[in-house]
This record gives sequence, C-alpha cells and structure tokens, in this order.
Amino acid sequence: MSSSAHFPDPASFQDQSDRFVSWLESNPGVKVNSKILLADLRSNGAGRGVVARSHIAEGEELFSIPRSVILAVQNSQLKSLLSQDVDALGPWLSLMLVMLYEYLQGTQSKWAPYFQVLPTRFDTLMFWSEPELRELQASAIVDKIGKRGAEESILESIAPIVRANPALFPPGNGLASFDGDAGTAALLELTHMMGSLIMAYAFDIEKAEDDDEAEDPDESYMTDDDEEQLSKGMVPLADLLNADADRNNARLYQEEEALVMKSIKPIPEGEEIFNDYGEIPRADLLRRYGYVTDNYSPFDVIELSLDDICQAAGLPNSNVESQPRLQLLDEHDLLDDGYVIPRPSANDKLENILPIELVALLTTLVQSPEEFEQRRSKNKPPRPAIEVNQATLLYKVLQGKQVQYGTSLEQDTQLLHGLLPPQSPSSLEGSARRHKMALQVRIGEKEILHSVLALLDCLAASGTLKRTANGDTADSRQSKAPRV
Repeated sequence: MSSSAHFPDPASFQDQSDRFVSWLESNPGVKVNSKILLADLRSNGAGRGVVARSHIAEGEELFSIPRSVILAVQNSQLKSLLSQDVDALGPWLSLMLVMLYEYLQGTQSKWAPYFQVLPTRFDTLMFWSEPELRELQASAIVDKIGKRGAEESILESIAPIVRANPALFPPGNGLASFDGDAGTAALLELTHMMGSLIMAYAFDIEKAEDDDEAEDPDESYMTDDDEEQLSKGMVPLADLLNADADRNNARLYQEEEALVMKSIKPIPEGEEIFNDYGEIPRADLLRRYGYVTDNYSPFDVIELSLDDICQAAGLPNSNVESQPRLQLLDEHDLLDDGYVIPRPSANDKLENILPIELVALLTTLVQSPEEFEQRRSKNKPPRPAIEVNQATLLYKVLQGKQVQYGTSLEQDTQLLHGLLPPQSPSSLEGSARRHKMALQVRIGEKEILHSVLALLDCLAASGTLKRTANGDTADSRQSKAPRV
C-alpha cells in the first residue's frame, strides 16, 4: 500500500518540501531561521536534509516548534472520538494508533503536508526478507528485530479498535474493511510503516519542566509497556535533519512551550546541519534507521550469548533453575542473556572492555567444584578476574562465535570491495544496498572478534596471566584452530 492511496495527488519531491515548509510556518508559534533551507540531498543518497543558507553562529536558534504542532496523542482529535483510553495503550502503540488515524484521513489531516515528506518505504530490518536477514550471519541484531512480537501487539491492541471504528479508519486502496486476510495484511503493512516512522523519527517528549532529550532503548518498536515511559511524538522539521556522529552540529532542546533546535558549533554557509543519534553500533543504526555509515563504526559491538558461553564451558544448558553456578550469579544480579563487548581502541586493555558481569560468569564457570561450593556456601559470587582459565574459556567462546558467521573477515572485505568497483555508481539500491549494509555490519563485528582475540594473545604472551595449579598458561591450553 502506498501513500497515494490516501494522498491522491502526489506532488513532486520539491513541491512536497515547499508545501511542508509553508504548512509548518503557517502554524502559530513556529519559528524557522531564514539562514536554513530544507534541501534535496538525493544526489548524496541522503533524501531531504537541512542546510545552512549562510553562516550560522554557535548557539544560534535554528527553529522552534511549539508543542501543539507535534504529532502526538495529546494533539490529535482521535483521543476525543474514541470511547477507549488511547493513552492506556502505552507510548508506542498509542502514537502508532494516532498516526494511523491521521494518515488514513489523507488531506483532511492537520499533518497531511508533514506525512508527504515522510518516507513510506524503509530499509530497517523489520522489512528485510529472510534471505536478506541471513546476510547478517551471526550478528545478535537479528534476534532484536521483534517482528513477530510487534505483529502480535498490533493484532491484539490496535486491530480491534480499528475494526470497531471503520468511519475513523477508512482502509482505502480498494479495500472494504480491515477484516479478513487482505484487510489484516493491509493493516499490518500500515502499522509497520507507522511503527518504523516512530522508531526512526519520533522523540521522547518530556514534561514541560524538563529540557533534556532522552534516548529510546527499545529492542523493537513496541515491546516496552512501562507506564512511566515518556510519551512519544513526531516533531516536524526536527526529524528531517540527518544524523552524523562526526559532523554533529545541532541539538534539540525541550523547553517549556516548544522544542528548539540550536547550533552547537559554528556552521559555514552551504554546510549540512546534523543531529546525532548518540553512540550506537552500526547494527542498531541499521535496525532502527535503515542505513549504515562508517562514521558510527567506532561504536560497533559484539554480543556473546549466555547459551554460547555455557556451551563452550561444557554446561548442558543455560537454564538458571538447573544450573547452580548460574543461580548464584542470578541471585546477585550478575547474570545476563547476552554480554556486549565494544570495539577496542588502540590503547585499550582487555579488562577495560569486558563487562564485569561477563568476567564474573567466566570466573564462576571455570571454578573447580570445591571452589564453587565454598563460594555458594557463603552466598558470595566469585571475585571477577581474567586469569588463565578465564582467558582460555573466553578464547574458546570467541572462536566459536567466529565460526558461526560462516565467512572470514578477509572474504567479507573482498566481497564489499567487489560490490563497489571503481567504475560503479557510489550508491546501491534494493537488495544490493541491503547486502552491502549487512556486510558492513558483520565486518565490524568480525573486526572486534579479531581485536579481542589479539588482546588475549598479547596477554598470554606477556606472561602476566596467573598460572593454574598444574602450570598451564593460556597460551598452551587454548586452541589454535584457524580463525575465520
């Protein structure tokens, strides 16, 4: 289903931008600095973006959007048209329902010009096919997409409201209703579109007395039903800024009456204005925003699952109830389903990048039965330390993780170079673009695996690891199987 089903007279790209700006500035209280311009950046593969018309000083206000203009539950008339309490759905689902309602109103919606500059197609992982997802290989990001859970939430919470109020939610596109298989498929497609817009563009809207922007930690776009979570809203123009970790030069401030974007450094004439998503890995950049950029490669991580660690340690399973060692850690809040290791910098030491919970797990798993029983009898977790046995186990876990990817770092690097030979266009489309992004994500994770293994090798070679009772060192005990 395309946007043309509800906006029957689609304008050109530039016309849509012009109509949006005219609409935005027609709202009382909106202020847009004449020094900025909503520009067509498709030639750079960036869609729309905001550019400086002339030099902008540090701290200068770029635009101000009153809270009444935000596309949010409290600003939509849907709240008064339904007998149900929309807010009871929680921040994600309530905004999704409101956006679905406003979108289906077509040109009758207050936010119609805004919808026309928002995308209707996405490269976020929610929309990848199974073969495309397999290109991510062993990346833990695949388990965080949450598509099945999202659809269960839609069908359980949103579908009944939509179907019970056909006058408020006209299906269009030749459908008589959102009932039946065709209606359900259309509803899921539309709600996934709204959910993806929220994930990529929405802001957490703080109460008027607060003025700091909050980040969204959700794994998928509808898994958090925490009643105390901040409400969400779509902030016109603020969400059209592209993001860049290195070139970030603007920040959104939440003030009493409005949300205000200000420059945080001088911006020369002609330079694009960038927001920043924070320090997030490229895998999450792809999952949430549908693109990958090397500017975020310093924030890449790998995640080691509890299952894989337990398997490498020889435990029959990772069931906490049946494994006393895991029980002890769980009782002391030291047990996780997965453990994140960041990309080491040039001078990082191993102990500085390993989570304390991971070291505690490794230490517990390598203890002798006597050592463990002594700790358990005192109800004390072990003192986390990277010694020979811990290093040996971690090495085994990392090598096992490498094997799960199926291709080597060297092979992936060659594949990536082959996608963009010198004579080819600088950008790719469709499945080729998704293949490239998958390669970038898994290359980053494999680089981290190689780096951590190298740190372990250096640690063993330095002789600083404590020896076990039988004199073994990490260097003599660990497997030297070829790395993949």
